[in-house]
Amino acid sequence: MDKYCKHFLMDTEEAKIYSKDVVKYFAPDEKLEAKEIGDGNINYVFKIWNPETGKSLIIKQADTLLRSSGRPLDVRHSRIEAEILKIQGQLAPTYIPKVHHYDEIMCAISMEDISEYKNLRKELMDGKTFSHLAEELSTFLADTLLPTTDLVVGRAEKKDRVIEFTNKELCDISEDLVFTEPYYNYKNRNIIIDENKEFVEEHLYNNEKLKAEVGMLRNNFMNCAQSLIHGDLHSGSIFANEKGIKVIDPEFAFYGPMGYDIGNVIGNLFFSWTNKFYTDNKNEEFLNWIEKTIENTVDLLINKLSKKYDSVVTFDLYNKYFKENYLKEVLADSMGYAGTEMIRRVVGDSKVIEVTSVEDMKQRLPLERALIKMGIALITDRYKITMGKDLTERFNLILA
Repeated sequence: MDKYCKHFLMDTEEAKIYSKDVVKYFAPDEKLEAKEIGDGNINYVFKIWNPETGKSLIIKQADTLLRSSGRPLDVRHSRIEAEILKIQGQLAPTYIPKVHHYDEIMCAISMEDISEYKNLRKELMDGKTFSHLAEELSTFLADTLLPTTDLVVGRAEKKDRVIEFTNKELCDISEDLVFTEPYYNYKNRNIIIDENKEFVEEHLYNNEKLKAEVGMLRNNFMNCAQSLIHGDLHSGSIFANEKGIKVIDPEFAFYGPMGYDIGNVIGNLFFSWTNKFYTDNKNEEFLNWIEKTIENTVDLLINKLSKKYDSVVTFDLYNKYFKENYLKEVLADSMGYAGTEMIRRVVGDSKVIEVTSVEDMKQRLPLERALIKMGIALITDRYKITMGKDLTERFNLILA
């Protein structure tokens, strides 16, 4: 249709028309309702539904301008998101919303409505537990990361994918917010409570050995095109209910170190643990569950990556000795990136509600310091951690 030959930003009324005329998900005569449900800075998200039948659709559209500042934005990340959803949907269909349509001109992805699943970060903040979470997280990570490496994918195809998923603009955001500014505040964007400024100066800004370790993780992030990764896999990008999980919002996807996705998942679970420890210490059921979930996620993932390797890697040179060293590096990367995630969410300008919602400084101060200390330990001792218990024992010593 001529109307959609050039990009324009839809509103709710236009989204209803688009869902019929372009996506053809609804019949022309269906009476629909729509509302904007997203509050992100990069995309506009609409839910369109038929109130009589309950049939529904999500349309996620990228704009050419950043929502908060009006800064020009490369909309290619929308295509990248659509493509990774398709690839991960083939590798792990249980965990990915189904993509019904992608429109490169309108930069719009039309996909399955997963409203029955809830934002994991908010669910954990409310003290909810999910007995299946470690099992589901470890399966998703094992099934989507290793199979997209060139241990499995043909060399030529993998090189084409690296080009296809080059995501300069959003990688640049991570390179600054995750790996630079928390240790070298050159843009003066860090937000640090007054009571912790000296602590941050001593333990982060003036910690030369730590900065060297972070530099190695940063260099690895920028140069190790290992696996097709989500790139922003925090607990707000994971939705859960009693039946399972769904993973969304992979617009930061690119070919990078698989440990970055793993580390982000692990680091975000620590936010939930720390928040409850300092604000609701009597909730022993949740505290015991989140501690065990972190342990189990790591241990199950180690086991599943090993089994996945055995089932999909067939090249003769990649034998058991290669496998042992390869997976050892993946685990060490994962611990290091868990550490950088924990630190940047405390001192950087992209924080998490597990931290910002704590207004009592008697709780907030030790909470932030515990996360920073654990983050440092994960970065500097990343090669010493070989199982889930190593993580939780270290953190319990910090909390003591």
